[in-house]
Amino acid sequence: MFLYKFDTSISPTITKIAEAEVRKKTVSTINQAILNEYNNFNYDQVIKTEKDSSGNIIMLKADTMMMNKIACRVAINAQSELNKSGNIEVKIPLSYIFKNNIISSFGPSVVVNAEPIGSIDTEYISEFQNAGINQTRHKIYINVATQVNIILPLSNDRINVKSQIPVAETIIIGKVPSTVLNFDLKSAGFNLPEKNSNQHD
Repeated sequence: MFLYKFDTSISPTITKIAEAEVRKKTVSTINQAILNEYNNFNYDQVIKTEKDSSGNIIMLKADTMMMNKIACRVAINAQSELNKSGNIEVKIPLSYIFKNNIISSFGPSVVVNAEPIGSIDTEYISEFQNAGINQTRHKIYINVATQVNIILPLSNDRINVKSQIPVAETIIIGKVPSTVLNFDLKSAGFNLPEKNSNQHD
């Protein structure tokens, strides 16, 4: 009877809490890897601006090689840190089983294993925003996506984790032609393939 109550009452709760904790920890790890690499990211070094004789911008050109190199380091470092993430301890109060608030502060601790299993994809997103009269704000974001396997005592669950962080921003003064507003960074980014299941670190 206890096992039945555990399976029907506790398992869904464990899964839900474990997913939230693993997702939070994974995003934190990825964000730290991004911040470590983009700490000295300089907009002018990766985006070249060309102007005409009147000072109007006629072209924006991205140094995709440099951006891909940084994105590659982010993916590798993120995967390395995720591999070190280890176990996450989740405490489940007994009140979830017995529906009793008196014992809400008591309960077993369930150890959850978080294992990165998917590839790590990094891509850049470019966004232009109106910043006032004759001014345009240009932002560059990096998106990182991966998959994590949550290993529970009674089941396994796979979740997709995504994170987006702005890595560069500048204000463009002057007229920005529509051809520049279509500027994107689809050719920049990096994919770290899924590890072979037969390989071990």
